[in-house]
Amino acid sequence: MVTPDPTSRELESSPNLGLLYAKAAATAWGRGGDLPGTRLTRTGVAVDPAHFADYARVCRLPLGDVLPVTYPHMLTFPLQMALMSDRAFPLALPGLVHARNRIEALRPVRTDEELDLEVWAENFAQHRSGAAVDLRATASAGGEVVWRSTSTYLARGVKAPDGAPEADIEVPVGDVERVVATWRIPDDAGRRYAKVSGDVNPIHLSGLTAKAFGFKRAIAHGMWVKARVLGALGGRLPDALTVDVAFRKPLLLPSTVTLSTASVGANGWDVAVRNASGGTEHLVGTIRPV
Repeated sequence: MVTPDPTSRELESSPNLGLLYAKAAATAWGRGGDLPGTRLTRTGVAVDPAHFADYARVCRLPLGDVLPVTYPHMLTFPLQMALMSDRAFPLALPGLVHARNRIEALRPVRTDEELDLEVWAENFAQHRSGAAVDLRATASAGGEVVWRSTSTYLARGVKAPDGAPEADIEVPVGDVERVVATWRIPDDAGRRYAKVSGDVNPIHLSGLTAKAFGFKRAIAHGMWVKARVLGALGGRLPDALTVDVAFRKPLLLPSTVTLSTASVGANGWDVAVRNASGGTEHLVGTIRPV
């Protein structure tokens, strides 16, 4: 459910994520109602080469003149945060769990292209554990949408509006058993990615802050895990693709995990990231050419 007559508001610069988290924490109580119709935009956004290099380094991605398909998320995420931290947003930001992310890269995006960004919320849905919402984002170049994404967030213990549809947070995959890599994830992985992404959600920073939200230890950012998967498949991906992943059990830090892949058709993959000892699934997903 979205309120009628959506409005568009352009931001001149990227919001400060630390301040947004503080604002969200201070206004967490008493939220409710429908999703706001507001759309937030930025125009003429250029990629900072130093930031791109830091991102590539922390995600183990190659540097080049084409952006990894996960990088535009770095540009749109602060706008999504501004939307979710606003008092009009019905779900409290602290404790929201990123449950699914779907990216469609419609063509390669060069690092020197200026991008116009837009984000909005839709699909307020019910889930057996609470309520879910989709945060949509697009990036355009020269008036053409070249990249878009849907991030589905789950709020546990929250009731969706009456009549809300069922949330869709699962990504079906086939038999993905062939282990192609083993990664040892250090306990500072969340802090390192937070420094680059600005995503300073306390559940990622330390065991102490994560425990306040019910986690045994800090957990890895889902989008960092997704980027690591795509980096491992570098050189074997189509130029235009859809990458749809479900973030299942939290990846506690530190951990040792495995990456398993299965080729599907021409240039398609099913992937899974699992705990190396117990087999717990942290991420499953599909990669398909557009």
